[in-house]
Amino acid sequence: MTEQHSVAAEFGSDAVAPTAINPADVRLAAMNLLARREHSLHELRQKLQRRFPDESVVASELARLQDENLQSDERYAQSYLRQRSGRGYGPQRVRREMRDKGLSDEQIAHAFATVEVDWYELAAQVMQKKFGAVPVTELKEKARRLRFMQYRGFHGDHYQHLLEL
Repeated sequence: MTEQHSVAAEFGSDAVAPTAINPADVRLAAMNLLARREHSLHELRQKLQRRFPDESVVASELARLQDENLQSDERYAQSYLRQRSGRGYGPQRVRREMRDKGLSDEQIAHAFATVEVDWYELAAQVMQKKFGAVPVTELKEKARRLRFMQYRGFHGDHYQHLLEL
């Protein structure tokens, strides 16, 4: 049996034999993703492995990108923190999302130490944008605002003074 015939028998008559993955293709795909925005190593690995099934080639190209400082989890963490806090999310939610993106606790702590965010001021801005200048008069309304701020990821001390009856 010839090699082509065995491939046709294995994959069906219309199937094409799987080709070897070119590391340059993996690198190009990774660079295209990184050109759009920063990605964590975890995110980049997931996206590339969906497209390229050979994990060893993907891992070697990702290591090469890190060595060349084209992919940096530290830079990604700082960028992500600035972006999410700019959207009005508090530190608890941002930390949880960063963990979900595959960042370590050390990388997250370094980003929080590096990027300066006034969480009290941000909480006041978020509260003002959502609820306006109308003061809290009822307990039910206070509970609603409290749930919103918790959902946004703020600590109680960031917004408690804004909810006084």
